[in-house]
Amino acid sequence: MSVPLIEVQQTPEALATSVAGELLSRLADAQSSGREPQIALTGGTIARAVHREIARLSAEFEVDWSRVVVWWGDERFVAPDDPDRNAAQAREDFLDAVGVDPAKVHEMPSTADADSLEAGAAAYGDVMRAQGAGEFEIVMLGVGPDGHVASLFPGHAALDVDDRIAVAVHDSPKPPSDRISLTFAALNRARTVWFLVSGQEKAGAVARALAATTPDLHDVPAVGVSGTEETVWFLDHEAASAL
Repeated sequence: MSVPLIEVQQTPEALATSVAGELLSRLADAQSSGREPQIALTGGTIARAVHREIARLSAEFEVDWSRVVVWWGDERFVAPDDPDRNAAQAREDFLDAVGVDPAKVHEMPSTADADSLEAGAAAYGDVMRAQGAGEFEIVMLGVGPDGHVASLFPGHAALDVDDRIAVAVHDSPKPPSDRISLTFAALNRARTVWFLVSGQEKAGAVARALAATTPDLHDVPAVGVSGTEETVWFLDHEAASAL
């Protein structure tokens, strides 16, 4: 586990630009070192802002997007054309624009792909075992006001699942209630973990996660994920206001 680093920007816009530039730089560096980077994306307002900045800045960096593999940390188990799907938003915001190889974009199953949440989660685990690299270059995660990450919520049974890559979540407190999420066991197989957090409503969760005495992950799930080499909390001024 790496000691968390904290980077604070004044505004959500500055935060998005900073993270996008850092991601592009890291991908270029990984490729120049001979690696085909595998990344896990997240959803949410600040993630979408980051994704749009990636599209805007991409031409300034030497990233071969045909050699980047894309996964998701969690997804809503809804119809494939539902605009709330994280994958649909990422395609709209940057994936289609930068030229990622569609064969290397691994969306989590939708209701059209699997008969049940459990089947969908198992299928995603099978794909990751077959086509994953064994570790992510970078995992990007949002954090909820309750401290949840991906779709791992405080007090939920999914927090204790350690024998699967992905897990079914039936009772998400955020709609829609049915979701698929990577487990801690999968999320922690990452060289680098980045938390992307914006807004005053997240300040309490950030403060609890970064407290001198680390809370129980059942209360603040965000503390259950860290990179093997680096963990960074990218915050705007409001999200950092309770530190």
